[in-house]
Amino acid sequence: MSVTNTTSGLSLNEILANSSVKTNATTDGLSSLTGATTGKKELGKDAFLQLLVTQLKNQNPLEPQDNGEFVAQLAQFSSLEGITTLNDTVSGLASNYSSSQALQASSLVGRSVIAPGNKAVVDTSKSLNGTVVVPTSVSSLELKVVDKDGKTVRTIDMGSQNAGNAAFIWDGKNDSGTTVESGTYTFTASTTIDGKATSLITNLPATVSSVTISQTGGELMLNLAGLGSIALSKVQTIGM
Repeated sequence: MSVTNTTSGLSLNEILANSSVKTNATTDGLSSLTGATTGKKELGKDAFLQLLVTQLKNQNPLEPQDNGEFVAQLAQFSSLEGITTLNDTVSGLASNYSSSQALQASSLVGRSVIAPGNKAVVDTSKSLNGTVVVPTSVSSLELKVVDKDGKTVRTIDMGSQNAGNAAFIWDGKNDSGTTVESGTYTFTASTTIDGKATSLITNLPATVSSVTISQTGGELMLNLAGLGSIALSKVQTIGM
């Protein structure tokens, strides 16, 4: 028995045959589009939408796409669109951050900063101001100033100190009261904690000679004159 479509005059077998041909053609077209689009690149949102529309246009009218599957594909497209927008937003923020770093860097060159370290380039015609990081209250604290030859030129007794940053000033003179030559000096702070000799961290002044900006989004690095580099986050104070 033959079933016919009164609208088109085609038999059911002919419709199925035509649908089969079209489906195969569509499959080949989708494969071609997918291959041409992907290649060595990722499938973009435009290609994804083209594939979805092509699939809808060429689906079998007797076996239309399942509603659940269609909704799932729309959800995938929505997710793809959201991820693309998020990537664009993050890229914009990264670009703005880099510009902000460059502006910040230009304002730091030539300025004085105070940062953790045990060495400082000292102009002994002026006083040097620094601090010692004291982790807990101590009954005595001693600071030694050592020259480039390893000779201790000055010993400063800072007495008892509470926990925090203990400030000190070196006037550029040795223990005999004579002004020493300008140059690079090492500052060593020590105390006794729980019966053990302990070395403490010192924060010393330095001049920023240049700045290194990371090309991969890393932290801004300050190049200190005669002392090497230090991360901006470690700087305690930025002066004139």
